[in-house]
Amino acid sequence: MGLVTAVTWTITALAGAYLFRLWLSGGGLRRAKVTRYPVTLVLSHPALAVSSLVCWAAGLATGSRVLAWAAFGGLAVAALLGFAMFTRWLGAGRHVIGGRGFPLLAVTLHGLAGVATFTLVFLSASAARFF
Repeated sequence: MGLVTAVTWTITALAGAYLFRLWLSGGGLRRAKVTRYPVTLVLSHPALAVSSLVCWAAGLATGSRVLAWAAFGGLAVAALLGFAMFTRWLGAGRHVIGGRGFPLLAVTLHGLAGVATFTLVFLSASAARFF
């Protein structure tokens, strides 16, 4: 299960990095209007996901349930932040960035792979054997 989780997490991260690059190239770090994504939201989402990945990898390496559940908790918060961005994307006409919107395929791939990763991390945390 660890390898499958790593693959889904990699797909999620690559699609997310692509979306982040589009956001940056569209002027995402400039002072945001109400209809754009707040900088703290966009930066907190990947920061939590990466820190959760570190906890998850350490939990797998050591068999620690605490680290596995910490990874799940961090990923849960990252998922909520991602869902907040997704609802803003849907509610505001898919946020035109630099004359173009986020590609539907990239957003869908990132979201579906993220849900799969979230589920697999939960199952990994549930299966951890040691404290």
